[in-house]
Amino acid sequence: MEDVTWLFDLDNTLHDTSYAIFAALDRAMTQTIQALLQCDYAHADNLRLNYWKRYGATVIGLVKHHNINAHEFLHASHQLNLKPLLRAEKGLPQKLAQLPGTKMLLTNAPRQYAIQILTHLRLDTQFSQLWTMEDMQLLGSWRPKPSRRLLQQILARWRLSPARTIFVEDTLRNLKPAHSLGIKTVHHYHPTTPFSAAYAGKPDYVDIKVTSVGELLKRPELWRILRNSDRA
Repeated sequence: MEDVTWLFDLDNTLHDTSYAIFAALDRAMTQTIQALLQCDYAHADNLRLNYWKRYGATVIGLVKHHNINAHEFLHASHQLNLKPLLRAEKGLPQKLAQLPGTKMLLTNAPRQYAIQILTHLRLDTQFSQLWTMEDMQLLGSWRPKPSRRLLQQILARWRLSPARTIFVEDTLRNLKPAHSLGIKTVHHYHPTTPFSAAYAGKPDYVDIKVTSVGELLKRPELWRILRNSDRA
């Protein structure tokens, strides 16, 4: 299984962002929008939420509709003291290290934020590549998750076989295009991920459903799926 490549999401997958960080980020992004657009807090908060729902990332709506500098917004809205807000499963570095294959991070969050999280969690040496919001531009357009073209770009860039690639992600809508490309999909279920609380089953575009990273080590059906792809 050494030729397997893992694509790991960050928030609510490698750590419990809903514990404290999401609320802090929401406030920080709304305040940044308020300052940049010179509008009231309620309007800024409405823009933040609507653009996230519509585009998969608030920053895309700000660039598209308000000509905001993406890098300026990402930098200003993520200036948080993250360490006291972090919570993750016990023994996570050891559990990740036991998973065979190459590990890459795939997140719609900005790079510096992702690096800080990985460093605080002692995971920074485990990922061979980081694919963050700053990398999600294709032909001049932003293509964050759940973009199918983003995933095609990643597969081509790193010469990955979809059948030997496993995408671990808490947001269901991000897994659907991956499955359509032949990537193996793992839904890391988190009860407070938006739209996940109301969904208790497993859609057909999800190969495996887990509630922790450690559970990946105990799911023989995942390895059976990979073995079957060897014989295909």
